Amino acid sequence: MHCPFCRNTDTRVLDSRVAEDGKSIRRRRQCPSCERRFTTLEQMQLVVLKRSGVVEPFSREKVINGVRKACKGRPVSEADLARLGQQVEESLRACGQAEIPADEVGLAILGPLRDLDSVAYLRFASVYKNFNSVDDFTSEIDSLRQPVLATN
Repeated sequence: MHCPFCRNTDTRVLDSRVAEDGKSIRRRRQCPSCERRFTTLEQMQLVVLKRSGVVEPFSREKVINGVRKACKGRPVSEADLARLGQQVEESLRACGQAEIPADEVGLAILGPLRDLDSVAYLRFASVYKNFNSVDDFTSEIDSLRQPVLATN
């Protein structure tokens, strides 16, 4: 770790603590050269393994933008989209893997989106699940209706 003050490459860790969010580590460091202290915050980087084999950092904003397209013209607010993005990221981090296949990101989106807006869910699912016919839509609509029928 480089000292942010004198750029010395050798710094010493004085204290390490898990941050309040439980997802990162806060380290208090000191530079032996200039003797100044500073704090670093370390987080696990979540990456997505795409079908092409390319690995890229997970982006909550990319999830939100994709879902925003499915929600166009629907009564879904930006706050709803932000909550959905947070839910997706939290569920992916909870699985404990640092490298997530792109398919799992899509699956993590489907659940919260289904709860948020059924029409937007159908739009997203039709692309994600690669619907090829009206029967694909009919079958997905039937599955959307099942929980409603089961509670009556």
